[in-house]
Amino acid sequence: MSVREDIASNILTSIQAISSPTIKKATKLGGGARTRINTLEFLITGYTKGAESNIDTARNELAEALENKLEEDITRGGNALDTEVIEIETDAGQLFPYGAISMVVRVIYEHQSGTA
Repeated sequence: MSVREDIASNILTSIQAISSPTIKKATKLGGGARTRINTLEFLITGYTKGAESNIDTARNELAEALENKLEEDITRGGNALDTEVIEIETDAGQLFPYGAISMVVRVIYEHQSGTA
């Protein structure tokens, strides 16, 4: 038996052992399931141009525009379960008068076993 199978069996046994409240039915999920959940991460780098007085604003506007656009369809055209921006970093003024942002986007998707 695999470690994953042992863990699943242990969880099932633990749940079945609950006496109060009464557990009517506890089964192991996905016994024959061939569906997998995976994660992809994308690094999006964007550049903008500004002046000393507004470079931070320009970077923030770029990050906000990218994030808003990505959130319009978190299913990526029906191919994903979720999309989320998990990290945003800036260049901290190193490229002045240009500003850069780096955004990490995580996409969670489901696929059949043996396919990506």
